Amino acid sequence: MEKIRTRFAPSPTGRMHVGNLRTALYTYLIAKHEGGDFILRIEDTDQERHVEGAEGIIYRTLAKTGLIHDEGPDKDGGYGPYVQSERQKAGIYMEYAKKLVEKGEAYYCFCTQERLNSLKKTVNGEEIMVYDKHCLHLTKEEVEANLKAGKPFVIRQNNPKEGTTTFHDEIYGDITVDNAELDDMVLIKSDGYPTYNFANVVDDHLMKITHVVRGNEYLSSSPKYNRLYDAFGWKVPVYVHCPTITNEEHKKLSKRSGHSSFEDLLEQGFLTEAIVNFVALLGWSPTDNQEFFTLEELVKAFDYHNMSKSPAVFDMTKLRWMNGEYIKKMDDEKFFELAKPYLETAIKKPLDLKKIAGMVKTRIETLCDIADQVDFFEEMPEYSADMYIHKKMKTTKENSLETLKEVLPILEAQDDFSNDALFEALSKYVADKGVKTGFVMWPIRTAVSGKQMTPAGATEIMEIIGKEESLTRIRKGIELLEAAE
Repeated sequence: MEKIRTRFAPSPTGRMHVGNLRTALYTYLIAKHEGGDFILRIEDTDQERHVEGAEGIIYRTLAKTGLIHDEGPDKDGGYGPYVQSERQKAGIYMEYAKKLVEKGEAYYCFCTQERLNSLKKTVNGEEIMVYDKHCLHLTKEEVEANLKAGKPFVIRQNNPKEGTTTFHDEIYGDITVDNAELDDMVLIKSDGYPTYNFANVVDDHLMKITHVVRGNEYLSSSPKYNRLYDAFGWKVPVYVHCPTITNEEHKKLSKRSGHSSFEDLLEQGFLTEAIVNFVALLGWSPTDNQEFFTLEELVKAFDYHNMSKSPAVFDMTKLRWMNGEYIKKMDDEKFFELAKPYLETAIKKPLDLKKIAGMVKTRIETLCDIADQVDFFEEMPEYSADMYIHKKMKTTKENSLETLKEVLPILEAQDDFSNDALFEALSKYVADKGVKTGFVMWPIRTAVSGKQMTPAGATEIMEIIGKEESLTRIRKGIELLEAAE
C-alpha cells in the first residue's frame, strides 16, 4: 500500500483560526492513524496578507497542541523547499505552468485591468468577472512578441466550456459541475507568484501528498484542481472536505466573537488539551459517543469516514464545561503552576496561594474564572446587607446580626485559627444554640467574604485570611447590619 502523506499548509496571516487548527488536527490524525507522514508547508504566495511573525505562531501552535510534523521548513524530508515563496524563487511553478501552455491546457493573458473591468457583471447583487478567453486566440508569434516587449501577463488555465467535470470527496461523495461554470482561473499572477489553487496542486503532487484535507468552502474549486491533475496526467489525491464551523447563532466565526483563534482561547483561560479535544469533535463523531480523548486516543479512534456534512456549532458553553472537567482531573501540582499567575494577579497579600488554588480547582471552568473566585481574599467588595438573607438557611438580617455579635467574642478568644479548630469552636456554639450549622455559617461566610458564592466555607476562609482580618471583617459586617436596621 502507498504510504499516507498529508499536509497542513497554512498561510502566515496572523493567529491560527479554529478552522485551521481543526484542519491541522484532522490532517495529523489521518496520517498518524495509518502510520503515515504529516508535512508542514507554508503557503505565503499572497504576499500582501503576510503578517510579520505569523510563521512563529504556526510553529508554536503545532508544538503546543502536540501536532508534530515529520517534514517541513525546519525538517527537510527530501521534498523541499517547504515554503512556497522559496519554491517560487526556484522557478518550480513557472516551469509547470509553461508545461501546461505547451499542452494547450493553459495560455498567456496580456489583458489590461481596464479590459478585465469591462467584463465584470453583477449577479444576485454581487460583482463577478468571467474571463472571455480573449488571449487564448493569440498566435504563438503574437505571444512571443508580447513577451519580448515585456508586456505584463498572467497565465490562465484553459477550461472547456462544454460537458461536465466530476470529482469525488470522501465526505460529500461524487459532485458534478457543468464546465460552463468553470472560469479560466489565473495560475501565475503578474508578479510571477502562483495562485493558491495552482501552487497547491503542483506542491501536493511533487510532495506525494495522498490525502488533502480542507474546509468545504473549497468544494467549488475542486473541479478546477481535478482538471489540472488530468492536464498533467497526475493521480488525484483523496479529498476530505470538512464541514463549516459556526457560532451558536449559526453564523461564521469572527474575531469579534473572541473564540475564532487558538490563542484567543488560551488567553481566555482554556487548556490546550481541552481545546484539541473539543475541536476534534467539531464535525467528527466517534462510533461509541466517547467525549474525552487524549491526542494518542484520537489517533487510534479517528476515522474520517465518520465526519459530518452538516455545519459544526462552536458551543462555548460545552467548551467551558469540558475545560472545567479537564481542570478537575488535573494533578494538583500542575494545576497550581497554571493557576499561580492568575492568583498572583488577584492577590497581592502574602497568603497561602497553594491552599487557595486547591479551593478553586473544582469550582472553575477556565483559568480566567480564578480572579472572580478569589478577589475577596485581597480586598472585601462592597456588598448589601440583603446578602445575609437566606430563606433555606432561615437567616434574616436580624438573626444574622445576632449571630455575628455572639460569635465575635468566641473568635476573639480563639488562639488556634486553623480550619479544624475554628469549626470545632463554632460547632459547639451551633449545638448550644440548637440551630443548624448553615444558620450560623452563612452570616459568618458572608461577613468574611462579602460574596454570595465562594470557593470555600467560612472557617476555611478565616484560616487563610487570619484572625486579625477575620475579626475586622466580622465587625464591619455587624456595622453594616446595624446600619440596615
